[in-house]
Amino acid sequence: MGKYNFDQIVERRNTDSFKYAALEKLYGRSDLIPLWVADMDFLSPPAVIRALVERSQYGIYGYTFASDRYYNSIINWQKQYHQWDVSKEELSFIPGIVRGIAFAVHTFSKEGDKVIIQPPVYHPFRIVAQSHKREVVTNPLLFDGNRYTMDFEGLEKVTDKGDCKILILSNPHNPGGRVWNREELARLAEICYEKKVLVISDEIHSDLALNGHKHIPFASVSEKAAQNSITFNAPSKSFNIAGIVSSYSIVKNKKLRDEFYNYLKINDLDGGTLFAYLALQEAYEKGGDWLEELKEYLWGNLLFVDTFLKENIPQIRAIIPEASFLLWLDCRELNLPQKELNSLFVNKARLALNDGAMFGKEGTGFMRMNVGCPRSILEKALQQLKDALG
Repeated sequence: MGKYNFDQIVERRNTDSFKYAALEKLYGRSDLIPLWVADMDFLSPPAVIRALVERSQYGIYGYTFASDRYYNSIINWQKQYHQWDVSKEELSFIPGIVRGIAFAVHTFSKEGDKVIIQPPVYHPFRIVAQSHKREVVTNPLLFDGNRYTMDFEGLEKVTDKGDCKILILSNPHNPGGRVWNREELARLAEICYEKKVLVISDEIHSDLALNGHKHIPFASVSEKAAQNSITFNAPSKSFNIAGIVSSYSIVKNKKLRDEFYNYLKINDLDGGTLFAYLALQEAYEKGGDWLEELKEYLWGNLLFVDTFLKENIPQIRAIIPEASFLLWLDCRELNLPQKELNSLFVNKARLALNDGAMFGKEGTGFMRMNVGCPRSILEKALQQLKDALG
């Protein structure tokens, strides 16, 4: 038994939790176990809760700013956990990573330009690019039945014409769970640098590398990567504080940094809230031991699902992630059209998962399950799935 109780059931209904409140609207019924949107059902680290409560009780919530403590907490965290040296001038608050990606797409491309994504991948990458009237070019990942790899030959082909301006990278990968290794990232950096394709690296799951896997920041693998990328990160997934919005960007290249940060500044997008700064500081300064216990618990949850499926529902395979609490389920052996597959989970098993096809056509036949919950909830959900399949 660890110091922290991740088995504790916390009632989240009637708290304006999107995960629960949106069930009726998105799934057509509210009697579902929600294993979809990417936040966890665990209390945040005690140090974070305590700091927010104490600051709330102070009673004055005036204008605030990013202090040296804020910057140093990010600098120290990146150095300690990812062996990456960053400096204060390379950092900026951003009001959410998806928004940050949108700002970067707006700043470094124009209407009609091509943006590369590597599906199956986090769907806002596609939505943001298309909403800004950019042409989305897909370079699908390769899947051998167990893990995903990047198709570098395919990437060479789609960038040959020289009309691709941006590649959006999920590092670690969502939903496939890959922690890209140094060789993969370096090769990606080489191709994109030579073809003048800016890399936007979403590294929000970086602190959740599991079972000995090690996250490598994209910009750290080579000078070409550092000079041709924008990195987005946040403590929101790692410490379950997504609702506070405490994201930030890291830009090594001064020319890119000046252009991007000037865009943020003139649009008043570079300032966080009192609680955003505070929550990040407390998480990074005092949440390390909590995070290590969390990762052990999550790994146990992943193994629990894997074992249950192998013993009870062998037609569904768990693609165990190398990072994150998001589990990619290969349901293709059920031989169900995607609409029927979704109906099986929602209407028969009474579970709310993410439809794999939302991550691209390459996700057809898959579902994404959030295992960031007490194991008893996960056990109940899997039993319902087993019963639904009869």
